[in-house]
Amino acid sequence: MKAIELAKTFDHQDFEDRIYAMWKEGGYFAPSDPAKIASDQNPFVIVIPPPNVTGVLHMGHGLNNSLQDVLIRYYRMLGRPTLWVPGTDHAGIATQNVVEKKLRAKGTNRRELGRERFVEETWKVKEEHHAIITRQLEKIGASCDWNRERFTLDEGLSTAVREVFVSLYERGLIYRGNYLINWCSSCGTALSDDEVEHTEVNGRMYHYYYPLADGSGQVEIATTRPETMLGDTGLAVNPKDTRYSHLVGKRAILPLVGREIPIVADSYVSMEFGTGVVKVTPAHDPNDWEIGRRHELEVVNILNPDGTLNENVPEAYRGLPVRDARKAVIRDVQAAGLFIRDEEHRHQVGHCYRCDTRIEPFLSDQWFVRMKPLAEKALGAWRRGEVQFYPQRWENTYTNWLENIRDWCISRQLWWGHRIPVWYDDETGEMIVSRTDPTEDPANAGRTLRQDEDVVDTWFSSWLWPFSTLGWPDQTADLATFYPTTSLVTGYDIIFFWVARMIMAGMEFMGKVPFRDIYITGLVRDKQGRKMSKSLGNGMDPLDIVTRFGADALKFTLAFLAAKGQDILLDEEDFHFGSKFANKIWNASRYLLMNLEGRTLLPRDEIELKPIDRWIFHRLNEAVAETHRAMEAYRFNDASNAGYEFFWNDFCDWYIEASKLSLYSEDEAEKDRAVSLLMYVLEESLRLLHPFLSFITEEIYQKLPEFPEPRSESIIVAPYPRIQEERSAPEVARDVTALQELVRAVRTLRSEFTIPPSREIAVHVRTEAGFVSAAFLEQQSPLIRMLTTADRLTFSGAAPAEPGSIAAVGTGFEAYVFIRDVIDVAAEVARLTKAVEKTRGQLVASEKKLSNAGFLEKAGEEIVQKEREKRDELARRIEKMTGYITELSG
Repeated sequence: MKAIELAKTFDHQDFEDRIYAMWKEGGYFAPSDPAKIASDQNPFVIVIPPPNVTGVLHMGHGLNNSLQDVLIRYYRMLGRPTLWVPGTDHAGIATQNVVEKKLRAKGTNRRELGRERFVEETWKVKEEHHAIITRQLEKIGASCDWNRERFTLDEGLSTAVREVFVSLYERGLIYRGNYLINWCSSCGTALSDDEVEHTEVNGRMYHYYYPLADGSGQVEIATTRPETMLGDTGLAVNPKDTRYSHLVGKRAILPLVGREIPIVADSYVSMEFGTGVVKVTPAHDPNDWEIGRRHELEVVNILNPDGTLNENVPEAYRGLPVRDARKAVIRDVQAAGLFIRDEEHRHQVGHCYRCDTRIEPFLSDQWFVRMKPLAEKALGAWRRGEVQFYPQRWENTYTNWLENIRDWCISRQLWWGHRIPVWYDDETGEMIVSRTDPTEDPANAGRTLRQDEDVVDTWFSSWLWPFSTLGWPDQTADLATFYPTTSLVTGYDIIFFWVARMIMAGMEFMGKVPFRDIYITGLVRDKQGRKMSKSLGNGMDPLDIVTRFGADALKFTLAFLAAKGQDILLDEEDFHFGSKFANKIWNASRYLLMNLEGRTLLPRDEIELKPIDRWIFHRLNEAVAETHRAMEAYRFNDASNAGYEFFWNDFCDWYIEASKLSLYSEDEAEKDRAVSLLMYVLEESLRLLHPFLSFITEEIYQKLPEFPEPRSESIIVAPYPRIQEERSAPEVARDVTALQELVRAVRTLRSEFTIPPSREIAVHVRTEAGFVSAAFLEQQSPLIRMLTTADRLTFSGAAPAEPGSIAAVGTGFEAYVFIRDVIDVAAEVARLTKAVEKTRGQLVASEKKLSNAGFLEKAGEEIVQKEREKRDELARRIEKMTGYITELSG
């Protein structure tokens, strides 16, 4: 057999694109024909959380998609029919904002363009950005089935959205009404409660008077939004507040407007906050809306959709933006002699989750989903154990939201999205809710029907994603085979936006939960613990990481750091870790493949195993078992660590090193035996690591020599290693552990006395009576001598008679290394003496710090503990070096 030569220097860019093209063109990402999948084959299915089509992948996407790819590749190799459905979200508000910004740059706007042309322009932008996202996913190695890619605004999903809207309307679960909603004046649309982000801001609390209509006095109120007084239709006090009980039933004069408004008693009012009297503006505050309903107060809307004041306010304020109106109102209240004072006030204010504009409560006709009946089904599924959160604590977020759910405002005043399937006949007042376009029905010939201008919330298409992507409402083979899906990997910020709603939709329309397992990732933060964002400039582009370190380094590092439920603190240099491991795999494989020259690979069942061979298969078996356990529990860090520890420590540091005893021998048969075993362990190790380091394992797998037994044509569909009970060899593992401890002890002494690696030494091992590994160590003398560079190695039950050795103590043995024979004793004693004095100084300083009450009080427990550990380590070093000096001076 000829040697196989890998490139001397590992460079991921030499093969990543080529390998991905091979996978894609070979059809490896697709499951077999659904018609050929047996009912007991248990498909493993993931639908990708669809990224916004106008966005680009950030490191959060990098983490999320890396973990999904690990799962998909793992279960594909286990032989289960595996499907990962890719796709993108049309992202109504975000995408429309992108297009409107482009239009403004050209000096025009959507109104001038018209709806039809605007939508055409948006589709063009969608196509441009979609290609970018697809390329990004390919570059990081996502093994999605691109033939099944979906878009939340494609024809099939549009049919699903219309079916769901009409069905819910027919079931009485969708209704239209004039209600108070969250309004973003910048985006020009309603938002659901979950799309409003509340942040603390510095504002002002304004105090001023409302005169009583009967002239008997005036009432002080306090508010952070004085401009809304123009829409006040009442004042309210707590019925238990004796300060104001005489006012209930009276009327006040609304300043600047002059109309009379009633004073009512309502238990919502806090007696402690402000003055205990609140102004009631039902059209512009959700709590005031409820007070207004209870007391049948008038509802006066003072805002236009663009956030300016409308015709329902005095003329002086019409057309003013809210902030300008606030200044004008305060100015005029002061002029009227009604102003008392203002003060700083920190309070929560709602902002648009897309553009950060302050949200205005706004009275408007909107479409809503009645959520309580749907939420009950989703809660029931959780109570029955049909869905499982990883980590489990996120169940609290899920159940809390569902138990306190409010109706969902689903209409959006946008042009990009699924248009609401409702038509109006303005002549007759008839409203038609239809799955098909009634204007195309001959029965409606001659009628003028106007379709609702609004579109549904983006999440209204996303909540159908697990089954609409598989063909629903058509009863397709994909739907029958792959629904319900298996796992969902997503962030905790959309548990209620998306996760809970998908479960509701799945229960309502499919009668089953859409997935069983929900793995919630942590957030990717910078090393200071800050969320990555454009404004902070601390974000990382996954493609930059791929270019610099490789896709394998990206995925392996993120998986290794993904401790279940914990945020990941990350900077670019962390990816050196994954890159170094990939480099280790490359160099080890290169070394082994170079040793194939003139060798013959033997069939596995013809190879006699030595103890060290039984040990490596035992360790491989343990790594495989731990990987399976970890993957089943979504412990990605433990799964990746199992492969890492096995390959780097067991295989490279010990087994490959031990094999040199055979590779460099004169026995050709022994060389064949050793090389065969090395190839078999390498090949299985590559399969073990493939889900985490997909490109490099495939590249090396394709370079492996022809084995006596057939192998899969690609590692992506090769069988994942399974636990093999016959490999279990705990006694051998115990013995090899003793050998490793002995070798480490000798190597440590060599290092501490700076003995060159090539310099041979003499070692004597005293074994204790009853030490079970004593005979094994003596049998392995040739291997131990090679690993310690010892020219003489002896064993007995006693210490050596001759002087000049230093002992290293192990479990069941003492190793005496004859140091005096290979060093300048006087120089070494002088060096150690100087080192002891220096270390004593450090120990004194540490003890002084730990006896300082001020340090113990001010320093945190973690810092104090580290200082204690430092003190103990310094004391140990002094004790060890002093012992060396004594032994060398004897």
